[in-house]
Amino acid sequence: MAPSSTAAVRAALRAGRAGAWHGGHPGDPRVGLSVPVRSDADLQAALATLAEAGVSATLLLSPTLARGLDRARLEGHEVGGLGDPAGAPGLDVLAGGPVVTWATPERLRTLNALGTRGLHALPPGTDRPAPGALLTVDPAQLPGVLADLKRLGYRAVPVRNVPELRAGTGRDLFLHGYTWLVEDRFARQHGVIDLAQRADAVMRVAPLDHAPAPLPLPRTAHTAELHLHSPRIVGLASRSALTAYRAYLRSLRDVGAALQDRPELQEAQAVFAVTLFHAPLAQAGFTLLDLPPATARWYGLGFRLLRVAYGTTRAPSEDTPKMAWLPREEFLRRYG
Repeated sequence: MAPSSTAAVRAALRAGRAGAWHGGHPGDPRVGLSVPVRSDADLQAALATLAEAGVSATLLLSPTLARGLDRARLEGHEVGGLGDPAGAPGLDVLAGGPVVTWATPERLRTLNALGTRGLHALPPGTDRPAPGALLTVDPAQLPGVLADLKRLGYRAVPVRNVPELRAGTGRDLFLHGYTWLVEDRFARQHGVIDLAQRADAVMRVAPLDHAPAPLPLPRTAHTAELHLHSPRIVGLASRSALTAYRAYLRSLRDVGAALQDRPELQEAQAVFAVTLFHAPLAQAGFTLLDLPPATARWYGLGFRLLRVAYGTTRAPSEDTPKMAWLPREEFLRRYG
């Protein structure tokens, strides 16, 4: 397939064309796990691994393989499909009801065919889990992925059991483009370290070779700037403000570990953030500093654009950004 064709299919999937799935609640630790099964050996391996882990999943079966299977063998798992959607009626028989989830197609023609049959395509693959995400994992990779999900606080469930499961929309495609063009690009250019591997982790940190105003440090002092994982904190806040606040505080310990373990942060003399959410940081022991008026207006505009981009209707408790900071030693005493 030509790269342009691949890009077109991915864009169509992210926009929810023909009912393609997007995912579920962006603040819920449950992720939809699907496993493509192309042979009886694949099926045996997947079922054994899932049983050992006590996990149910969506098994993506080819209609040809499904013909010789006993429904009891798949007890507790959701039946999905892969390959030619014309064989979906055979999977309906095996599942004892309509199959609704299908493997990610490679061509727009196949995606459209799925939509006409009321089948929802899975979204493009992702290289890391996120709350409410849909993951497709080959049988050989299952043991490692399941162990990682458990370690990071995720819970794997069949696709149909993901809370608030929905199809994609044009806004999802826009957000993907915004994240790639703006946030990911910023992270690459500024060496931002992503500390948001856990399901409830919300922090990123950037090493700086200077101390921006109004920090009471020499201009040449190295510092560490905190950044929020915007979609994660929005998702957690949509569950409850308390959930987001607790995740915020827990994530400060991730920063403490990074200060001690990451070579690029060893010279940082202070940890700071420019944020509208400065009240939680003040409660966490940070000192608040007023920004110069022009700087505050510039940051305020940026934060308003972020709220529009990520669709949050929950306004922060403050509308004027401030700088919150702690000296390195004090930060490590509290969160190291």
